[in-house]
This record gives sequence, C-alpha cells and structure tokens, in this order.
Amino acid sequence: MHAFIFGINTQGILSGGMRMGGRYRYIIVGGGLAGASAIKGIRGRDREGSILLLCAEPHIPYDRPPLTKKLWFGKKKLEDIYLNPSEFYEKDGVSSRLGVRAVKCDATEKTLHDETGASFQYEKLLMATGGSPRILDIPGGSLEDIFYYRSIDDYTRLREKAKEGASAIVVGGGFIGSEIAAALNINKVEVTMIFPSAYLCSRVFPEALGLHIQEDFEKRGVHIFGHTTPAAIQRKGRKFVVTTTKKQSFEADILIVGAGIAPNIELARSAGIKADDGVHVNEFLQTSDPDVFAAGDCANFPYKALSKRTRVEHWDNALMQGALAGENMAGAMRPYDHMPYFFSDLFDFGYEAVGDVNSGLQTYADWQEENAKGVIYYFNENKVRGVMLCNVWDKVEDARKLIRKGEEHTPASLKGAIR
Repeated sequence: MHAFIFGINTQGILSGGMRMGGRYRYIIVGGGLAGASAIKGIRGRDREGSILLLCAEPHIPYDRPPLTKKLWFGKKKLEDIYLNPSEFYEKDGVSSRLGVRAVKCDATEKTLHDETGASFQYEKLLMATGGSPRILDIPGGSLEDIFYYRSIDDYTRLREKAKEGASAIVVGGGFIGSEIAAALNINKVEVTMIFPSAYLCSRVFPEALGLHIQEDFEKRGVHIFGHTTPAAIQRKGRKFVVTTTKKQSFEADILIVGAGIAPNIELARSAGIKADDGVHVNEFLQTSDPDVFAAGDCANFPYKALSKRTRVEHWDNALMQGALAGENMAGAMRPYDHMPYFFSDLFDFGYEAVGDVNSGLQTYADWQEENAKGVIYYFNENKVRGVMLCNVWDKVEDARKLIRKGEEHTPASLKGAIR
C-alpha cells in the first residue's frame, strides 16, 4: 500500500511525494474534526514545528454531521463538508499520510508505526482516533454491503442505492438510526426501523416526547418496531432478510445498522497508555504519558461541570477538545472545562442539548407548545444536570450557566427560566 504526503514541511518533503519515515515535532493520528482542529491549535502557538497528520481514511478531514443531515436535504454539497481545502495543509506545512492506519506506538522511543511498516518519531503525539461502528454479533452480521454508517464513503455508496422506491431496514433507534431513517424517508425510500428499546432515542428523550416523535415518524410512512432485536441476517438474491428474536422477518434492498461506536483504543494500549471506555486523559488532555494527548470521540476526560469522568461523541466536543489539545501540545497547558453541546434534526423537531441529557434522570418539561417547542431539564438530587432546547435556539450558553451554578431547583423554580 502506498500513501501520499501532501505539502512541504520543514524536512523538505515534496508535494505528492512518498515518505517511509521521518521525525516530527507533532504527530496527529486521526483525520476527523478533532485532528483537524488540533492543527489549528498548534499553529496558533507554533508556526514552524513540523506536523504529520496520519489518517486511516483516504480523505482529508471532513465534517460528519452532514452525512445524516444536510447532504440529504440539499442544504450542502459533498465538497462543502471538507473542513479545510487541501491547500490549507500545504500552506500550513502539514504532511498528510492518508489511507494508512497507525498500528503501534512505542512511547519509550517516541515512535509511531503504521500498517505499511513505516515508522515516525515525534516529540508530541495526539491520539484523535475516534471510534468504529459496533458490528452486530449475530449470524450474518458481517455480510458484505451492510451499511455500518459512519464515513463519507458510506454516504456516497448509500446515496447511490437510496433511489426513490427503494426499501431500507434501519437497525437502531438512536441518533444515527433516527437521523438516517428521516433522511431516507424524505428521499422517498420506504423505511422500516427495528430496535430493542421502547421508543426512538430512548436514552435521551423522556417517554412522552419519544413516543410523540415516533408517532410523527409513523405518520410520515416510517414503519417502526420497538422492543425488537435482530437475531440473524441473510441475503435473498439482492435483498437483505432480517430475522428477529420474535421470529419476525423483514426484507429490504438496503440494510443500515446504527448500533453506536466503540472507541478506538488499540493504539493507546500498544503504548501501555491507560484506556478502557476511551483513552484516559487529565484536565490538560494528556494521557498517562505526558507527551501523548487524546481528544474527540476516543477521549475519556474529566467533565468538570458535571464532576465526573466521561466520553462524549459529539461534534462540539471534538472541535473544542481537538483545538485545546493542539494548543497544549504546543505549550499552552490550559485545562479543558468546556461544556460541549450536541444537536439533531428529526423532520420538524430540532434540538440542542448540553450536559447530562439522560432519560434515566428526573425530567421537567417546560413546554411552550407540547412536545414541539420548549425546554427539558434533567435533574439529579434537585440540581440541573442537563438541558435540552427543543426548537428553542441561541440559548445553549444560558443552559450552561444554569448547570454550572449547581443550585437546587424544583420544576416550579424553572418554569420560564430559559425562553
């Protein structure tokens, strides 16, 4: 396998040339939002230090949210989702090694090895390795052409297949499953959803809201089967056939699975760095090796405002955490105390949310229009831990302030608190 490096760095690598090793001040593993943001963070403090961006995907960094949102609704074109044009990396002196996976890190020797056998030395290393889709552990779960939807290549393949009149089965009722089901429905694909939970997005939506949104999906023609778990997958000609634990059988042209992601921690473990549910970092985003940092979906970090350690798989966290990791690699050493928000759009229902938005907590919904417009507060021990803004915009900072104050509240005291 050959990997091409774009741009010219301080070692004089020619544009489009190949390199089988080298020494860099900074190496970033992962070409997602966190990795791209880290480059800007580094360059804000260090204009000259050599940077290598090593990415398993054969693309320069791009934004993932449009893959289930704006690309399907005609609000963005494919070329619009790239985070920076190729020229950005060249102008900023960044060498890019794309389509190659990092497989081992020797933290003692400060050496990174990739799957081609090439090795690279670093002074500071960022693991922005993201996550990989969870594969269904059932017969047929690894069949070719199942969409474990995650990448730009998944989008382009699915777009080709998702023609008007095609049929699709979506396994999973969380963020990815719900968003892609809505996108396909709008594009006139017949969609059937199956998932083990009681209703859509049950981990975050209170029951009344989740059932209301599910009813809206069904009115639009999406066939929904909750409390339903796939048991086996087969091919029948060009069709997929999914059999459930209830002996139900579903057949469609396309099969998409949104079963969440598992953090990519193998590289950290190869270096002897602490990792379980993500790569453990401190408040400065340093791992158990102070010269190795982690950010984005793979990072397990101390969430200061919530006083707990967690991992956050959302756009805003990758953006802010990646940028600060880059700054700290270049010497800033500021603590990460950002409260990341996340967002989604499900037909006419859009929301932004921040904090611990967990339907297992006590909730209070302050509706202006029931199940359509208002604010949901998530409580633990009478303190607001999370806020969901349902078709209420530009109020995320107000929600952050409310959570950070840590004051005790009752539903009565929160009525009208955020409008």
